[in-house]
Amino acid sequence: MSNAYVYGAGLAGCEAAWQLARRGVSVTLYEMKPKAFTPAHKSEGFAELVCSNSLRAAGVENAVGLLKEEMRRLGSLVMEAADATRVEAGGALAVDRVRFSEYITEKIRSHKNITVVNEEVSELSDKRPLIVATGPLTREPLGNSIREYFGGQEFLGFFDAAAPIVTFESINMERAYFKSRYDKGTADYINCPMTEEEYRTFREALISAEEAEVHGFEDDKVFEGCMPVEVMGRRGFDTLCYGPLKPVGLRDPKTGQTPFAVVQLRRDNREGTLYNIVGFQTHLRFGEQKRVFSLIPGLENAEFVRYGVMHRNTYIKSPGLLNPDYSVKGDNKLYFAGQMTGVEGYVESASSGLYAGLSLACRLCGKEPPVFPQTTAIGALGMYVSSGSVGDFQPMNINFGIMPPLGYRVKVKKEKNAALAARSLEAIDEIAKNLQMGLVEI
Repeated sequence: MSNAYVYGAGLAGCEAAWQLARRGVSVTLYEMKPKAFTPAHKSEGFAELVCSNSLRAAGVENAVGLLKEEMRRLGSLVMEAADATRVEAGGALAVDRVRFSEYITEKIRSHKNITVVNEEVSELSDKRPLIVATGPLTREPLGNSIREYFGGQEFLGFFDAAAPIVTFESINMERAYFKSRYDKGTADYINCPMTEEEYRTFREALISAEEAEVHGFEDDKVFEGCMPVEVMGRRGFDTLCYGPLKPVGLRDPKTGQTPFAVVQLRRDNREGTLYNIVGFQTHLRFGEQKRVFSLIPGLENAEFVRYGVMHRNTYIKSPGLLNPDYSVKGDNKLYFAGQMTGVEGYVESASSGLYAGLSLACRLCGKEPPVFPQTTAIGALGMYVSSGSVGDFQPMNINFGIMPPLGYRVKVKKEKNAALAARSLEAIDEIAKNLQMGLVEI
């Protein structure tokens, strides 16, 4: 039996370990929890979701929905767990974050081909074959070792944030109402409507509130996909109304009118006892979060079970260093996976672990590694992180813009995206069929 090492039991590391183990590779998975935690992690479980509990759009007419479907067809553990622990969220795939982590933790710990070692790895070492998936909060000793391996190249960095969570019973439903935007889905979101005056009062308090100190923080270096709400508020009076507080499609059934602004809350667990404030990533001080967010109609007496936190994410300059399958150029027994490669988002991180795990497993089993074409979402992400300009490299969510066009014109965007998805899934099904041969199911 072949052996492999995986560093990190986040989404990417667990997915990589799972793909290796399913193909008969003996995996040693190193995870520092519970002996050590990053500033963002609190749970001892694997694949902990530290920001939103949403894996974003569900349908394949959206690029991230397509990515999820590709992963399902390839036997993804992360997608299996997500589907098993899903909570209602309209057109999105959201999960009960505790059960999601528990599901993956149990699967990993109970697999006979996976040995979990609860130790912090402090150096890259010469262990091979190896997949490094220690995440965007990789601690300094290992980070320095990786930097030295790549000849002292500097890591890039951006700041990420997690949204607060409140109890359902503390929400004033006389002011708030259940509704999904455009009535899509089953009215899974709680909506807190604001008049223009209420919005003005809230915004003024938000942009003048005291922030927690985050060393090196600068507004212009925040990743656009996870912008703290107070930073967004400072960009202009209407900015929030075109972002997380957009009222379009959320008419208040009590008044029949569309509010000036709407704060949405999404279910955070299956029982519906906890809700997170959508788009309210923040690094305000905890006391200020309580004061300012209690100005939101419906949240006057909200009980906060988790406040928003801010943390620094780092990622390597992957172009020129990694191949499209996330292996290191010149060392096909060393892989990186997850957000540290420059993919952004839960699903994207897991997909990189899936690709790395499949590629390494095939190499260890004497088979030709799969090549995901750029016409697939998985392949497009691999191409993005491995090519392009190092100087302009920024974290990227999956989107149809990094996939090649159809080669013919389709006027309706939804139909064009459906055609892109069909082209992708045809290629995925062929890859899955080839990978199924010799698969060792345990």
